[in-house]
Amino acid sequence: SFYEELVSHGILKALTAPVEGMVVREGSQNYVAPQGISSVVKYYLEQSGAEVSYGQHVTQISLRDGRWEVSRKSGPPEQFDVVILTMPVPQILQLQGDIVDIINGSQKQQLESVSYSSRYALGLFYEAGAGIAVPWAARYISDNPCVRFISVDNKKRNIESPEVGPSVVVHTTVTFGSEHLDSDPAEVQQIILSHLQSILPSLPEPSSIKCQRWRYSQVTRAVSDCPGQMILHSQPLLICGGDGFTHSNFDGCIESAMSLAEAVKPHL
Repeated sequence: SFYEELVSHGILKALTAPVEGMVVREGSQNYVAPQGISSVVKYYLEQSGAEVSYGQHVTQISLRDGRWEVSRKSGPPEQFDVVILTMPVPQILQLQGDIVDIINGSQKQQLESVSYSSRYALGLFYEAGAGIAVPWAARYISDNPCVRFISVDNKKRNIESPEVGPSVVVHTTVTFGSEHLDSDPAEVQQIILSHLQSILPSLPEPSSIKCQRWRYSQVTRAVSDCPGQMILHSQPLLICGGDGFTHSNFDGCIESAMSLAEAVKPHL
């Protein structure tokens, strides 16, 4: 039903563009978000009617008079009746305040066992009319120590237009990502570009490039038994969820969201 709704609103479309080297599971259906994956999040936030504050870096969570006091890097702390944490699990464990003592021993052990792969993503952006002469929309690379995936993004999303320049997205291998996790991004960018040049020597010169470090890319080991969420404190409710409690794809996110919703309902 989630897919049907998103498809009916044009947020998702079935993937029809050719993807070389993709492992297709029998009975599975792949989708693409024409306006980017953030459009899925924006759609649900709009449906919720919630007032969203962006760019708030949470640093501490403590109990104050039966409510949660949440501190952030800038601005005064705020108080809440319910707190739901969906950031990567290692970032939950980095929070300061009463939460440090509230997470019990077995929970801490479970949370510490969660692991993620790391990788870099490189975006190459071109002027309108630039030609990317490849027969595929995306391609998985199996024999390069640096590059794992290349996508001509407008082609993959099926939104090619003569007015808008194409873009190419490159994902590195997990091994390369972990080996260069704390390297200078400018150096990493040059290494990725040199490998890309050897794979696609005919690529034109981009007008701009963005290199993104993706420290928490995909969950490699989730919380055992994949419960979807974990209640850290009942009254007031402090609960955490996300793909670290299921698995890293859209199904995993939906699974955790539904599990969180069921747990939060009695507290509303």
